[in-house]
This record gives sequence, structure tokens and C-alpha cells, in this order.
Amino acid sequence: MSKTPVTAQPKGAGQVTEGRNSAVGEQVPTQPKKAAKEVKTATRSSAAKAAKPATAAKPESRLAMVRRARRINRELAEVYPYAHPELDFENPFELLVATVLSAQTTDLRVNQTTPALFAKYPMPEDMAAADPEELEQLIRPTGFFRAKARSLIGLSAALRDNFGGEVPGRLKDLVTLPGVGRKTANVVLGNAFGVAGLTVDTHFGRLVRRWKWTDSEDPEKIEAEIAAIFPKTEWTMLSHRIIFHGRRVCHSRKPACGACPIAHLCPSYGEGETDPEKAKKLLKYEMGGYPGQRLKPPPGYPGAPAPPLGAAE
Repeated sequence: MSKTPVTAQPKGAGQVTEGRNSAVGEQVPTQPKKAAKEVKTATRSSAAKAAKPATAAKPESRLAMVRRARRINRELAEVYPYAHPELDFENPFELLVATVLSAQTTDLRVNQTTPALFAKYPMPEDMAAADPEELEQLIRPTGFFRAKARSLIGLSAALRDNFGGEVPGRLKDLVTLPGVGRKTANVVLGNAFGVAGLTVDTHFGRLVRRWKWTDSEDPEKIEAEIAAIFPKTEWTMLSHRIIFHGRRVCHSRKPACGACPIAHLCPSYGEGETDPEKAKKLLKYEMGGYPGQRLKPPPGYPGAPAPPLGAAE
């Protein structure tokens, strides 16, 4: 791997906290009256201090949050200079189809499925005229193949009939296509047309909540709130970096906190495995020394290509 994850330490690690001795149950030797009075007073003072609730940490201001968020983005850019869309595609139509297929499955499974699909249906006109059962069999490995087949035939027909067989380069047009929502539209716009957009998938939403950039669960609200933090020129690459980090390090159930390169900036540090050696074993794809998700990764990607469908994974 070209990057070695920074070993994170819990906040305050290495500091010694002064403890207070409890007077309960202790045997105090006989002392002069004045000394005994001083001990009693000191004991009451210590007990009062011990009973006093700890002062709550000062809430982070919006300005501080924005600065921290932008620093996270800069540091992720150093960790993942090769971040990219993890779907194999040669043109806007292939990216659109692959993104629709990626719902409820991995990009790896989509990339293993699309070579045969695009060999049989290279253009929207071809896919619009596809036999539904034949199309279903080709995309079966991606799951929910019947619903996805309906979407692919429908969007291909719409491209043929309404857009001259071309994928439109505007959000308002893309979202009129069957099976295409804002997330899919932003993926296509950002990576096939160079139009800035945020891709709010499950990884993106999970990480921005862990980082306290938002507490929303609604994708459109998340998109609006994150868009207000970063300049538009950063939106597409920010999406790639966050999704890369979510797939490789900051997992849903077992985040690798101890191997996270931005642990020092994360308010949720400690939700996952903090032991560095154990955390390293949780890393995925090139970060863990494994193949990536693309059969045809772009130049500069440090990992091995994914295996084709049917090969040992």
C-alpha cells in the first residue's frame, strides 16, 4: 500500500488524572483536637468536590465544525489521492446503468456483471428492446433483478424517445428517468459530465453523522447541509473520499478506529476497535492489501484489479 494508516490514540492518552481518596471506612488515628478538626474539614471539602458534577464539554461552534470538516477533507485527499468512482464505465450510458444496478449490492458485483450486459446491449436503443427475461438473467447477480430490469428498459426507452438516445447532462432531466433519483443523477453528472454534485449514499450519510457535520437521516437534507460547508468545486471529490473511507476504514458495524488516519479529528473515535493491530485486520480493499472493486481501475490506483465474475475472490 502507498499509505500507512495513522495509529490513533484516544484523546488524553498518556495523561495522568489525579484521583481523590475516599474517607469512607478509613481508620483515622487519634490526633490533637485541632488537627482532627482540620482533617474533618478537609474530608468534607473533598467529598463536596467529589459530589460536584463534572462540567459539560463546551459545544463545538459552527465555525469550529466547518474548519474541522474542511481539515478532514484535506487529510482524506492525502490518504486517498486516487479516490474515484468504483464502477467500471466507458460512457455516460454505461455509468447510468451501472449506478442503477448498484442499489442494494456492491460495486464489485456490478462490475463483474456489466461486461456481458454491455456486450449484448451497448446502446439505449438495444436495451429498450431487450427481452425482459433475458435481461433479468444477465443482471441476476446484482439482486432485485426484476425491478432493476424494468428500470433499465424504462430508462433506455425514455433516452431513446425523449433525449435522442443520449444521456442528458442536467439533474432535472435525469431524475425523470425510471429508477433514477438524485443520488444516481449526481453520480452521473459528477463523473460523466464534470458537473459538481454530492453523492449521498449509505457510507456518506453514516460518516458525516459520525463526524457531527449533520444529524439528519434524510438524504436531501444531508446534501443541502454538507453543500453549505464546502465550496462547490470540492463536492464530487469529497464524495469519493468519504465513500472510499467508509468502505475501507469507517465501517458500519465495526469501524477500524485504531487504524484510522483521521482519528484525531473524529468526535466518534472509540465506537469501533481502537487497538491498532486488531484495527488493521478490519481494513478492506487496497488499505488491507486486497484487490479493489474495479476490474479496470484507473491509472494510479495502488491496489490490484478485482477478479471477473466466477473467479476466486
